[in-house]
Amino acid sequence: MQRLINFQPNRVLRAALGIIPFMLILIVYQVGSDSRKAENEQDKLLPSFEEIASGINGLAFEPSRRTGEYVFWQDTKSSLTRLAKGIAIAAFVGLIVGLAAGALPIVAAPLSPLITAVSLIPPMAILPVLFIVFGLGELSKVMLIVIGVCPFLIRDILQRTRELPREQLVKAQTLGGNSWQIILRVILPQIIPRLMDAVRLSLGAAWLFLIAAEAIASTDGLGYRIFLVRRYMSMDIILPYVVWITFLAFTIDWSLLRLSRFLFPWYHAEK
Repeated sequence: MQRLINFQPNRVLRAALGIIPFMLILIVYQVGSDSRKAENEQDKLLPSFEEIASGINGLAFEPSRRTGEYVFWQDTKSSLTRLAKGIAIAAFVGLIVGLAAGALPIVAAPLSPLITAVSLIPPMAILPVLFIVFGLGELSKVMLIVIGVCPFLIRDILQRTRELPREQLVKAQTLGGNSWQIILRVILPQIIPRLMDAVRLSLGAAWLFLIAAEAIASTDGLGYRIFLVRRYMSMDIILPYVVWITFLAFTIDWSLLRLSRFLFPWYHAEK
């Protein structure tokens, strides 16, 4: 008899088992919504699926009377633009600083204590400072993502650089490679896929900082819309926006994973 610990479900069974929790959540929500509606037809805490569809339809497929824009898609575009800018800047800075500090001890000596100290500062605590320094425009929102994510990326890349086999560096030096050649041709190609892994792990924090910044000072964006309609208890808008943010986060994470596997098959084969 095969032990349960050794049973590996096939792809079809795995997909079916993965759907079950989501179906259970929908069923529980429907039961809860029906019970609350039975007590009070005007209940807003758990709107019916029809109310949710109607609410999101008004934002996604009907132009705003004030601006003429499709609010849902404009919010999505604004948030994704801010997120992409923040992640791109943080990844670039994290790669350069982390690689330099990890490969060059003379660089690590002054930077390591600073990086450790900066990484311990709660980004949300300096949000007012960002608004004062950079204003209430797009720059402050992007900078919050950068400041929140960058220290993590730097420390991760620094550590991954130090973990590379020392034998590779010794062999490269034996073959006549100088410091910059070793960094660019030996270390960097091995660090890029690890950087993509680090970016994937930091996406959750990046979304958190983005939504917080939009909620405090913005005129559009997914976070802005959620906090705008909460005063009206508009759960028929809030819930689909939360689901949409989750879907976007999953899609970005999945896309980065597929891209990494396509560009660096050797790295994933080792894992």
